[in-house]
Amino acid sequence: MPSPASFTAGQRRLAALRLAAQGLDGPAGPTTPADTVGRMLAMQGQDLPGVKWSVGVRTANARESNVGGAFDAGEIVRSWPLRGTLHLVLAADLPWLLSLTAARSLASVRGRREALGLSDGDMEQARAIVEEALPGRRALGRAALLATIEAGGVSTAGQRGYHILWYLAQSGTLVLGPCDGAQQAFARLDAWIPNPRRPDRDQALGELARRYFLSHGPATVDDLARWSGLTMRDARRGLEVGAGSLATTDIDGTSYHLDPAVLDAAGPTTRVVLLPGFDEYLLGYRDRSAVLAPEHADAIVPGGNGMFKPTVVADGEVVGTWSRRAGRRAVQVDVAPFARLPQRALDGLEAAADAYGRYLGKPVRLVIAGRGRQRTSPG
Repeated sequence: MPSPASFTAGQRRLAALRLAAQGLDGPAGPTTPADTVGRMLAMQGQDLPGVKWSVGVRTANARESNVGGAFDAGEIVRSWPLRGTLHLVLAADLPWLLSLTAARSLASVRGRREALGLSDGDMEQARAIVEEALPGRRALGRAALLATIEAGGVSTAGQRGYHILWYLAQSGTLVLGPCDGAQQAFARLDAWIPNPRRPDRDQALGELARRYFLSHGPATVDDLARWSGLTMRDARRGLEVGAGSLATTDIDGTSYHLDPAVLDAAGPTTRVVLLPGFDEYLLGYRDRSAVLAPEHADAIVPGGNGMFKPTVVADGEVVGTWSRRAGRRAVQVDVAPFARLPQRALDGLEAAADAYGRYLGKPVRLVIAGRGRQRTSPG
């Protein structure tokens, strides 16, 4: 597979173990979107179609309609529970995650709120408007909800609207719940998640750490703190509480925590996967050098602009990027490899395109740059 000499044996081992832990290699994964999301704990979700595919690629026989159905059923939701960034989580997990992270996130943007001219009184007025506009399990799309807040007397001009919705989600009033066309609608958190789990703080820290390492390991406590937005003190406490379910392994002189079952399950892989931008395989760690060669980092995040391109992963290594062009009857997937791919990788790409087509329920036309290679999957 591509550029084997550019990675150490330890990095190759790390990549193989992470592929297995993340459900991207090995035995068939969970059979429902909710089970996949629950296993991953949280999946970065700025791009809704992308995070839906992050679920689909890890779920056996997944269809895009099944993932959308899990939103509509109230099983999975999106909010800003980690680092103030959109993530997909199980509905029942959101309140306890916010209990660990929201206060710190809210405090970190007080200056931004003041710069936008939003007072505490404005935020509470917006909260009252939203609560009245969303009785029971009623949901409204973003534009309709912002128009309602504006009509109620709180300006949503410029960036104020986004910040109001973010604040109300962080402080436990709103959640992104059912599908609203290509987006999600906002609902009241207390109505959409009527039976949340309420572990105490130590239990919550331990569960967060345990589930992160089981689904993302091998990883370090520094990875956990960066991923969750917890302080290092809380991350270490979480590991202390949750360590009983975990194994520890040393790779290239660094101690990593992981699911003990992964140590037995992970081995050499030949699978090729098409991953969306912002997928946990790349974003779930502080150091990505085990799977992404430094010379290709700018191709994934051009100019360091924070926008991650979808990636092609072969043998655990990011070997290129891809994009999609959706038509009414089919989808074209354009692959841009970093270097010439061997036949084994090309065959794997065809299998990955077939899997994506089954998920979408449409034929996928695969086009590989520089090869003049085109193939259409049955969908």
